[in-house]
Amino acid sequence: MDLLRIATAGSVDDGKSTLIGRLLFDSKSIFADQLASVEKTSQERGTEYTDLALLTDGLRAEREQGITIDVAYRYFATPNRKFIVADTPGHIQYTRNMVTGASTSDLSIILVDARKGLVEQSRRHAFLVSLLQVPHLAVAVNKMDLVDWSQQAFEEIRREFTDYAARLNIADIQVIPVSALTGDNVVERSANMPWYQGASLMHHLENVQIASDSNMVDVRFPVQYVIRPHSNDYHDYRGYAGQVASGVLKAGDEVIVLPSGLPSRIKEISTADGPVAEAFPPMSVIIRLEDDIDISRGDMIVRPNNQPVAAQDLEAMICWMSDKPMKRGQKLAIKHTTKSARVMVKELRYGLNINTLHRDEGSGMLGLNEIGRVSLRATLPILADPYQKNRTTGGFVLIDEVTNNTVAAGMIISAE
Repeated sequence: MDLLRIATAGSVDDGKSTLIGRLLFDSKSIFADQLASVEKTSQERGTEYTDLALLTDGLRAEREQGITIDVAYRYFATPNRKFIVADTPGHIQYTRNMVTGASTSDLSIILVDARKGLVEQSRRHAFLVSLLQVPHLAVAVNKMDLVDWSQQAFEEIRREFTDYAARLNIADIQVIPVSALTGDNVVERSANMPWYQGASLMHHLENVQIASDSNMVDVRFPVQYVIRPHSNDYHDYRGYAGQVASGVLKAGDEVIVLPSGLPSRIKEISTADGPVAEAFPPMSVIIRLEDDIDISRGDMIVRPNNQPVAAQDLEAMICWMSDKPMKRGQKLAIKHTTKSARVMVKELRYGLNINTLHRDEGSGMLGLNEIGRVSLRATLPILADPYQKNRTTGGFVLIDEVTNNTVAAGMIISAE
């Protein structure tokens, strides 16, 4: 079975945690003791129904306030597919947490309250899904039970979202009316909405095609760790461990190691279970080469005729995640694949208005949760691809060297 990574998004109190709880409950993916604990907590809070949101809202502050603060990951499976669901916060001050959850997702579910329609945070999250190049988007128009299962209310939201998304780069969009509280159209088709002829949310999640989403052409293997056992039995063993970012690697393939540019050939590929014939994303493997080459963490194994750009000047879109604004000339650390370096913000090209998608070229700084295009200068060459081509080698994070806090997530547009 393949694995589908899902991230939820949407505004505050749109029902993200309840929807995930309903998916877990109706697919029979929770244990009896978990359900008993949720039922007990619901009774103690005076709730008339079992609050399935408590299955993901595990922090005490989350349960007291009835909101999601941190990203919560839940795992479940059906006979057709395995799932990892990231329950991300809806509050604007936790947009950075939403970016964290969506950055590795194959599909994003954006919830929209049927009573409120599209709000600013719904648009913000839709734009972030587009910016993060999440291949598939499901818009769940939730709380249909509170609008008397109105087809008109659903169609108005569907049209408004479709018009907004037309200006974004999202290839696959499905709009589904649901009620997370009652379970309508979540796992089973709803009898309350006979006018909706589409699939339920779970059916869509089980059948969405993700095999073609991975980049199987451009071989990129960032070296994370050099394995050199200090044992007489393995005195000549030298392996390079890491996760395949893209492409397919096989024993016997000609490769080149960057940034040195030294050529070699793959001798063996192995995992914790032993040798394998080939490696592809997102497999974590150990690669052995036929030649002894000076390779260390941060180097990258690629094909001779298909290489990333080794660049010190980067053009990128970033989502700023710090309370302290980003300013021109600021010096930060950059973490790109397995390589670390330092960068300086050469220029802020423009800030972006989420609602209108208007570019503010006069903006002198980026504040918390704001998005903009920047020009960066790195102290060391970064082995980069455009983010649109490769989400792994095109993405990076910026780190404050004083506090060691992650202050921005970035997507490379071009590199020189």
